[in-house]
Amino acid sequence: MSSRRTVSLVTLGCARNEVDSEELAGRLAAGGWDLVDGDTEADVTIVNTCGFIDAAKQDSIETLLEAAENGGKVVAAGCMAERYGSELAEALPEAQVIGFDDYAAITDRLDDVLAGRALVPHDPRDRRTLLPITPAERDASQVHVPGHATFAGAEGTELPYRASVPRRRLTGGPVANLKIASGCDRRCTFCAIPAFRGAYISRHPDEIVREAEWLAGEGVREVFLVSENSTSYGKDLGDVRALEKLLPRLAAVQGLERIRVSYLQPAEVRPGLVEVLTGTPGVVPYFDLSFQHASGTLLRRMRRFGDRERFLELLETVRRNAPEAGARSNFIVGFPGETEEEFEDLVSFLENARLDAIGVFGYSDEDGTEAAGHENKLPEELVAERVDRLNRLAEELMAQRAEERIGSQVTVLVESVLEDGAYEGRAEHQAPEVDGSTILYGEGLAVGDLVRATVIQAAGADLVAEQDGDQSEASDR
Repeated sequence: MSSRRTVSLVTLGCARNEVDSEELAGRLAAGGWDLVDGDTEADVTIVNTCGFIDAAKQDSIETLLEAAENGGKVVAAGCMAERYGSELAEALPEAQVIGFDDYAAITDRLDDVLAGRALVPHDPRDRRTLLPITPAERDASQVHVPGHATFAGAEGTELPYRASVPRRRLTGGPVANLKIASGCDRRCTFCAIPAFRGAYISRHPDEIVREAEWLAGEGVREVFLVSENSTSYGKDLGDVRALEKLLPRLAAVQGLERIRVSYLQPAEVRPGLVEVLTGTPGVVPYFDLSFQHASGTLLRRMRRFGDRERFLELLETVRRNAPEAGARSNFIVGFPGETEEEFEDLVSFLENARLDAIGVFGYSDEDGTEAAGHENKLPEELVAERVDRLNRLAEELMAQRAEERIGSQVTVLVESVLEDGAYEGRAEHQAPEVDGSTILYGEGLAVGDLVRATVIQAAGADLVAEQDGDQSEASDR
């Protein structure tokens, strides 16, 4: 075996997977592996798979097969590998399969792969991470939970973040994801995530702040807090207001200018959290709300809470505190038994909600979920028809919302330099990758700058803005 071992990481799926990949990269670099990009042939390629919906699973399989064709060893990691384990290994002999519990020993696992020693994939029916984690186990670090650092060093001394769980940035740029928890304790009937991500476990706030300080030292200006359900943060730590307390601490980290939170459960958005999100300098007034639908009767069948009226009241409260606050959500169309009346409830809600970004997904059965056994499944053609109708409405409504912002002032984080005095970035209501962007015209700007600008045009969900003369508020925290 050559002393120089190379590994390539391919990440599919959500922001949480991206954080997992960066932690794997950090561990591998610390273990003597050289990270190379996907265009360079590596000794081992790790594909961090997504197993959320059928399209994501198919993409994961195709990516694994493509990696195998390029030469070198292939390892399947991530949600699909965790969810299916030995089943995936049997169906896809081109790749070795590892689970989340292998991440802590990833260098040893890849050494085994490179030496030709077969890994024993876990049985998805016997998954340790599905069980609740006791406080004693957490304190003793007897189980590995992806994204959870342990800061206790020898004899209880405290170690800096990089010393305990190395993380290596893979993308660069002024924005980084920061995981605050893993797993989910909710049991929505359509969702399989709890079955393979396990019980909800919050990271200790001190750990999160240390990682934020490290990211700021790496040149990050905005951190995007990610988890399966951010509004549950701290419940397992005995503090339901933990997120409200954490956000001001993160906003105070030197070098960070923006703190953004993803995935808020509407039923758990307390008035105190709204106040912190809309009234804390440095915390972006941005609401990524997991509505999923707007019909009260259908939401009950999903084992969720709320209805059109309550959701509109929540948005009204947000905008009363911060009129220009950003709001986005995703919606499932064609859930089993969805009536025309329930679908029209959703249409009516969207027409009144003034959301900046809307995602629409057609329902499909997921292995192991309660909804997969529901009766009254809608015909595929009816689901497709409703998805198409809602997508067309969503495009129109997002464009209208963007047009409402013409003439308003925004603060744009510059992320790339274009040509002829143009830059691309995001206003506060635009999250990375999913909510559109802002083309900014100005002078002498650089990546990472926060720039006050006036919106002059809208193009779909995207904006065009001009730099203002007075920039005193752009970095005034």
